[in-house]
Amino acid sequence: MARRWHAGLRHVVICMLATMLSVALARSADAVEPKRVLVLHSYGQNFKPWRDYAVAIRQEFERQTRWPIDVQDFSVVTARFDDNNVENQFVEYLAALFAHGAPDLVVAIGAPAALFVQQHRTDLFPSVPMVLTAVEERRVRWSALTQNDAVVAVRQDIPALFANIFRLLPETKTIAVVIGDSPNERFWLGEFRREIEPTMPNVKMTYWNHKSFPEVLKEAATLPPYSAIFWVQLQVDGSGAVHEGERALKDIHDVANAPIFSYDESFFGGETVGGPMTSATRTGRKTAEIALRILDGEAPADIKTPTLQYGPAKYDWRQLQRWGIPESRLPPGSEVEFRSPSAWEIYRWQISLITAVILLQSALISILVHERRRRVLAEVQSRQRSAELAHINRFSMAGELTASIAHELNQPLGAILTNAESAALILKSDAPDLKELREIVEDIRRDDTRASEVIIRLRSLLKRAPFEQSDLDLNQVAQETIEFLQPLATARDVELDPGIAAGTLPIRGDRIQLQQVIMNLIVNAIDAISGLAGPHRRIGLQTARDGDFAEIGVCDNGPGIMLDRFDRVFEPFYTTKPQGMGMGLAIARTIVEAHDGRIVAENKPEGGAVFRIRLPLSKAGRALA
Repeated sequence: MARRWHAGLRHVVICMLATMLSVALARSADAVEPKRVLVLHSYGQNFKPWRDYAVAIRQEFERQTRWPIDVQDFSVVTARFDDNNVENQFVEYLAALFAHGAPDLVVAIGAPAALFVQQHRTDLFPSVPMVLTAVEERRVRWSALTQNDAVVAVRQDIPALFANIFRLLPETKTIAVVIGDSPNERFWLGEFRREIEPTMPNVKMTYWNHKSFPEVLKEAATLPPYSAIFWVQLQVDGSGAVHEGERALKDIHDVANAPIFSYDESFFGGETVGGPMTSATRTGRKTAEIALRILDGEAPADIKTPTLQYGPAKYDWRQLQRWGIPESRLPPGSEVEFRSPSAWEIYRWQISLITAVILLQSALISILVHERRRRVLAEVQSRQRSAELAHINRFSMAGELTASIAHELNQPLGAILTNAESAALILKSDAPDLKELREIVEDIRRDDTRASEVIIRLRSLLKRAPFEQSDLDLNQVAQETIEFLQPLATARDVELDPGIAAGTLPIRGDRIQLQQVIMNLIVNAIDAISGLAGPHRRIGLQTARDGDFAEIGVCDNGPGIMLDRFDRVFEPFYTTKPQGMGMGLAIARTIVEAHDGRIVAENKPEGGAVFRIRLPLSKAGRALA
């Protein structure tokens, strides 16, 4: 019994829950029932500028609404013609479509659609709220508005639109107005004539309302200089043909020889220059806001919307460039769009990287150039110091050669004195022997020349001059050095044995410095063998050619170089002489290396040392090889 009672109670509870769930679902379905909005378009759904307003309204619906909205679009195609019968049939058609339920809201976009719904308010949904939007305030029948009507009107400031043309193109003499011949276009033609023509007596105004579209294209292509085109709209041309505004504007732009201006942002972005314009985005946002307030229960008559004015002027950078209009002519606060990005904007990171690399390279190059200058300066200073040391070395050597130089000078000077005394005695005789006098004079001349050569060689040795290369014959340089040192060798009882190669050894170099190198080597050899016992103290000097190089060797038959001193003989201040400075061979190596040559020392197998110098032949010498 209890078990059957519990089962019955469970059945009752399940039924109650099912009933409650059904009620909740029904209420939920009622809550999400979409709001139906009837949108009436002027001319057609795909006709600019009203198409852009409709798109903006839909986008704002999706962004702002909290319930679903069912938008149904219809076009007031009767706006193209003056035919009341067709218009009445369109009213009957709409009434039949919504016979089983009126829409929650009617939105009329543009003046033709607004005039249509106002004219047929009593026949079309008299109690349904209506929003008239994107309609110029002059086209609104304000006296016919009801408590269920709200208006989002715009204001077309025709003088401001044409003032914009003259601001950008102050030399304009002709303005062609592109406008059609539909009822709405005829209204605006009258407004343009009334507001513009009296203010511009020096400008020729041309209206193309009675022309067919091919004639319009022809006129646009052949406008005189200093012309401008103002695009209003072209719905129905002079021949009665219907045109979609966007396509017609592009066709005119393709052939026009003058810039095109307009009044609506919908036509901005390719064909028109720009200026003050109405904005579909702003108008759509305001329209959606008002529509949602009405759908939420607010009375349309309580919603007061000020007439929408122009926003900041906008200009197409591409059109400014095409027609040579400087940006300095634009009004303050203007917005320039479609500006071609600069190379910096497109390749910012690449340019930054390349710039950084270039700067780094420039810095490195600057450092290298600075270091090179320092190195060159150091080399110049080093050469100057080397030249000074070489000069000092020559003075020191001249001191060592003083005795032999004095001896070599005394001989010709003594001979000159003896010959002069002999000539004086002959001249005192009664019959001087002229032949003998001539011989004496010739002897005096010869001895004077010999003394002069000694002085010239000494002056050359002591001469202080910068390093200066010239074309030389190494054989001649070696021969002159031997002749200069011959007296010293004779005084030291040393035999100089020159082995000068046949022909010439052309080189590029400094004669004085190369002579100093050879002289240093010979004097060192003389010093090395002067203390040796025996009669055969001998120094050999040989020159030779080896390929593209000239070689000269100075050898002696002395004790040679000790093995532990080979690495130090060319070091500065290293010497084996008690009174030596240790600079001779160091200076010799510096001079040879400055001539792109090489100097080496070695011992001969049979005894004695040999110093070899290897210098590159000059270009002329190589050519003779």
